[in-house]
Amino acid sequence: MRIFANLDELAAATGQVLGQGEWLTVTQQMIDRFAEATGDFQYIHVDPERAAKGPFGAPVAHGFLTLSLIPRLANSVYKVEGIATGINYGSNRVRFIEPVHVNRRIRAQTKLLAVEPSPRGTRITSEATVEIEGSGRPACIAELIVLMIPA
Repeated sequence: MRIFANLDELAAATGQVLGQGEWLTVTQQMIDRFAEATGDFQYIHVDPERAAKGPFGAPVAHGFLTLSLIPRLANSVYKVEGIATGINYGSNRVRFIEPVHVNRRIRAQTKLLAVEPSPRGTRITSEATVEIEGSGRPACIAELIVLMIPA
């Protein structure tokens, strides 16, 4: 975990890879719960028997589940002191490159792209690369924006 004393110190790290987060195992229960929340019950996600015979050879996580896990995965990468909260502000680009098979471990690598003041706080733009343990290709690369609001 990289800790920054304030937003100015974070801004000085623009252009740097801030680190990699901790590994997280994507379980069938996580996939099933995401399917419940979104109504996406495609067999490739929720039917292990049928998915085993499908194009990926096993159940795979929804792409948007992988994307939605990025804040959790990035929580262990860096922290800025004196911030009351961080709010998802949006994304500029998202690509799903490789499916995440059930029971695989993923983690996020975070690169800081920009730190910009805004009327409600400071916009932090970063590139998150979701790595799959043992794979040469990432699951997802996303350019995300968080609005950090000072305490």
